[in-house]
Amino acid sequence: MLTLSVLPDEFGVCRLESSAEVPGWAISQPFFSITRTPDELSIVCAAASIPSATRAERGWRCLKVDGPLDFTETGVLLSLAAPLARAHISIFALSTYDTDYLLVKSRDLRRAIAVLQAAGHTLQHL
Repeated sequence: MLTLSVLPDEFGVCRLESSAEVPGWAISQPFFSITRTPDELSIVCAAASIPSATRAERGWRCLKVDGPLDFTETGVLLSLAAPLARAHISIFALSTYDTDYLLVKSRDLRRAIAVLQAAGHTLQHL
């Protein structure tokens, strides 16, 4: 099973036009993720950094899978997403070279932790 930790900040998921420059506020904190596609510029960052006029879904908390994870490991996200889906807890997943992150709505954090622990995972830094 996996060990996860809860990051301290509340996060937001922003949508900007695909041609937009990456704004300075998006990269002002230690944790952020930026994905550009032909359709959009998607940014995950600290909610406190997001200007009020920016299109964003705020109110997310982040669970980090302790890594690094090997690229040959299979089922990592499934082992987290499946029990949360059965509990009707929505997620926003991010992956990096070393590990995976799951964002859950702040209102669902305690329940998500309980569901993941019941599925055999360990939570740290609560």
